Amino acid sequence: MNTNPSNIMALTSNTSNKKETVCIFGTGDFGRVLGCKMIQSGYSVVFGSRQAQTSSLIPKDAEVLSHAEAAQKAAIIIIAIPRQYYNFLTPLAEILHGKVLVDVSNNLKLNQYSQSNAEYLAQLIPGAKVVKAFNTVSAWALQSGPLDASRQVFVCGDDKKAKQIVMDIVRALGLTPLDQGSLLAAQEIENYPLQLFPMWKFPIFLSLGLTAFFFFYSLTRDVIYPYVYENKDFSFFIAISIPNRICPIVALILLALVYLPGVLAAIIQLYRGTKYSRFPDWLDKWMLCRKQLGLVALAFAFLHVLYTLIIPIRYYVRWRMNSGVLSQALNNRTDPFINTYGWLNDSYLALGILGFFLFVLLGITSLPSVSNSVNWREFRFVQSKLGYLTLILCTAHTLVYGGKQFLNVSSYRWYLPNAYMLSLIVPCIVLVVKFVLVFPCLDKPLTQIRQGWERNPRYSEQSNYIINKSAV
Repeated sequence: MNTNPSNIMALTSNTSNKKETVCIFGTGDFGRVLGCKMIQSGYSVVFGSRQAQTSSLIPKDAEVLSHAEAAQKAAIIIIAIPRQYYNFLTPLAEILHGKVLVDVSNNLKLNQYSQSNAEYLAQLIPGAKVVKAFNTVSAWALQSGPLDASRQVFVCGDDKKAKQIVMDIVRALGLTPLDQGSLLAAQEIENYPLQLFPMWKFPIFLSLGLTAFFFFYSLTRDVIYPYVYENKDFSFFIAISIPNRICPIVALILLALVYLPGVLAAIIQLYRGTKYSRFPDWLDKWMLCRKQLGLVALAFAFLHVLYTLIIPIRYYVRWRMNSGVLSQALNNRTDPFINTYGWLNDSYLALGILGFFLFVLLGITSLPSVSNSVNWREFRFVQSKLGYLTLILCTAHTLVYGGKQFLNVSSYRWYLPNAYMLSLIVPCIVLVVKFVLVFPCLDKPLTQIRQGWERNPRYSEQSNYIINKSAV
């Protein structure tokens, strides 16, 4: 049996003021910054390097030794080197036996290897306790501090005590550890930093698709049609008028799409009579990206506000106003003030202002720093009740803007309705279905279902059996 004193060092957290010694294999950017942060947090740090000599880049309070000598001084060893160089650890297997090895490596592309780096390390040194951590934090983030970067550090490992030790180190550095379970989760954790906005892909691609569609749709109606039939060149509409038409349309549709999956989920639960049956995968993914959909919608709403603010200084607008005044003066007439139009115009603006205010409020409460400061009931009230109120106000804003144009045949150019009419389809469907679901005859059983009641328990048991069997 191995009786090396370095192998029987305590693996539990040190309760004294002086923390245990941590060894770091690798003197690259990440290893050096991590070592510096650990020294600042009270840990003794020893670096293991091929060249056992101190460099000006190494923190002055750290010691630099060979890999074997450094490993003998600590029970926790952070492997801050790429996977392709792990083979040098094989001769150190006896020294590393029983120690906690923290794998911080990342790959260059998704699923680069069939086996995660952490699992490969555990297979290479079977006697060690491998924990995956710190790979989602960059050297810049560590150096800048948690206020300038994400505080979350994903941690996984098969040994609970070893994992707890690493999580204590994470907390000591001012970061927040998130336990992801066993080492089987390492592959997913290693893929995470390589994904470019994983939860934002669908919202961004959808918004780009809607923007492209409504751009060409508006271009056809507002630029090409007048040029063909009236010989008028309105190509300058492409700069301001068309974008200011597209932004509110896309914002309204995306806002409606935030609440549409919730309505669909309610219908499915009413139909099945239970909440213990899994939703379709497409609906699950849709519901997971609702926050991102809402934030993209808010961005388009902000653009609409900015475009609207510059309307009075546009040359085309000033020319139309001056032409209207001169026309009245030359014809010796004054257009009468119509009180109805005044009400419609002010109501349209008021609804837009209130809708945008609540829209911004929804965006603020979705920020982690704000959502973490409110309880579940308060967050649900803002995101659900005020969210639907925002959708109602924005939909009413669009309806009042259109007025009677629905009935005006001349507004249908090439039989194409105005673009804002198309934007009302999804919001109106969501609001109508939600209004129906509020009826007591539907709301009461839906509430009971969400509290655990089942119409047909056998159906639920059968569905759960099928889900569990497929998972196995």
